[in-house]
Amino acid sequence: PESAALRDFVRSIASTDDASWMCHLDLHETTDTDATEFMPARAAYNGEKTHKLDIIPDGFYLVADLDKVEVDFQKAVIESVKQVTHIAPPDADGKIIDEPVLADIEGVIAAPSVKLGLCMSLTGATYATTTEVYPDSPKVTDGDCDNAQIAAVRGALDHIMKIKGLS
Repeated sequence: PESAALRDFVRSIASTDDASWMCHLDLHETTDTDATEFMPARAAYNGEKTHKLDIIPDGFYLVADLDKVEVDFQKAVIESVKQVTHIAPPDADGKIIDEPVLADIEGVIAAPSVKLGLCMSLTGATYATTTEVYPDSPKVTDGDCDNAQIAAVRGALDHIMKIKGLS
């Protein structure tokens, strides 16, 4: 019910069809309990008898909208974040959470956000991404994770200001 109320509220402000939204950053963090509590609970809810223990990527990464990746935008966000924390490396198969890392964009994967109902699809923004930071990494502090999210927002806004001729 809360998600539907938020969706309805956002749509009452501006249509997702008319490019009213320029930017949408969905700031996430993934903790170890995602693998030990959330993912098994989701599997049980979906009626799955077994649950593959997912490996949580150690570092920061982005999930772009597969239907409108906006490569330069994603790169700008990652470059900004790299100044404050490490970027999640791909696994041996070149993937992060079972999705291939995009060519020439370190730490960025893409997913069909509307089809999967990802939060970044809520507004229909031209520039959209979901951030993922891993606060349980032994390589970071909580402050590093906060600063990574701040850097993501700054990188996104700096990119948009640059392309719009506002910087």
